[in-house]
Amino acid sequence: MQMIVKIVVSVALILAATAIARRMPSTAGLIGVMPLTGALILVWVYLENRGDPHVMQDFAKGALWGILPSILFFLVAFFCFRKHFPLPVVLISSFGAWLAAAAVHQWFLK
Repeated sequence: MQMIVKIVVSVALILAATAIARRMPSTAGLIGVMPLTGALILVWVYLENRGDPHVMQDFAKGALWGILPSILFFLVAFFCFRKHFPLPVVLISSFGAWLAAAAVHQWFLK
């Protein structure tokens, strides 16, 4: 049952953001990266680990430093769109940059 609740809440947020994007794309972008998704995951991790402070601290640290690869993802996407690259090129470039930064992220957090 808990998995179904997770799926329903997550899908509802994604659908809301995409619906808002039709009229206010920058607002939808803000919703897409807002701490709401991080907060939802924080709640699920907390519930699944009975609030274990070590797990919660590690999650928060990973999320905090994980902001940097996410910023890089959107920075690359922004510049690719400015150059009028097609969406597949934008996504491949952005995910490639994110993947490289995420590898560095994981290496530093070991």
